[in-house]
Amino acid sequence: MNHNTPDAPLSPLPHTGVDRFREALRHARTEAMITGLAALSLHRFASAPPPGLIDRVDVLVARTRRLRSTGHVRVVRTAELPRPADIDGLPVAPVPRALADAVSTLSDAGVVRRLLTEAVSGGHCEPGAVVRELNRARLLTRPHVVDAVDSLLAEGRAIAEERLYRMVREFGLPDPLWNVDLRLPGGPHLGGLDAYWPDHAVAVELDTRAPRQDDDALWSEYTRKREHLERLGITVVHLTPRKLREAMDQQATVVRTALMAASDRQPAAYVVVLPR
Repeated sequence: MNHNTPDAPLSPLPHTGVDRFREALRHARTEAMITGLAALSLHRFASAPPPGLIDRVDVLVARTRRLRSTGHVRVVRTAELPRPADIDGLPVAPVPRALADAVSTLSDAGVVRRLLTEAVSGGHCEPGAVVRELNRARLLTRPHVVDAVDSLLAEGRAIAEERLYRMVREFGLPDPLWNVDLRLPGGPHLGGLDAYWPDHAVAVELDTRAPRQDDDALWSEYTRKREHLERLGITVVHLTPRKLREAMDQQATVVRTALMAASDRQPAAYVVVLPR
């Protein structure tokens, strides 16, 4: 296609549910996908309107396309198209990208919070993927979006903690001390841990950091904490929510191996364990 010549304008959509989405893509012609609320509807979000009630269809296209928004179709441009999902024969933007495109048009804090929370509670994606897309779209300066992200992260942590409890229970690991703080006797605070086996000096920490602009500083602090504990002879196992969701058995093996290796290590320094 000659990018110097504008594409034809998009015409209004038919009025029957998913047919509107197909018609929007037909007008976009090539390398396009449904995004925004229409995409979330196709991903079966309970907090998104059903296809028949979508008033406007967002179509994601390459930035070089010169399509114009018109009628019920809004053109959304991007420098790099993500890999679409195939739903009902339609190319649909992945959930994190569809969420960002939907949130960019929404001012209702309650709707935004419900959409973001459902992305995690419904098992569609991990919180970090959502925050990355919101950050890329420069939406984290909007107060109602920031508030919704806080709810999203809290929901993501709660789900990850439940998976960690289930991993210990289902794979027969010894019961740890849950959610504790470590301190040196009469000394400084060493940091909080999600699980700790004091007889083995093995700790588990869930990596639920949100990828925001200050991520480098957070990662440096995270690394310093781990290195400090390991200098004291405490083995720190870092688990991500995604690994717990996709490969719980492998993560259980990692923790079990660390516990079994405790007898081969030098005794750890004495630390005070306090509830968090």
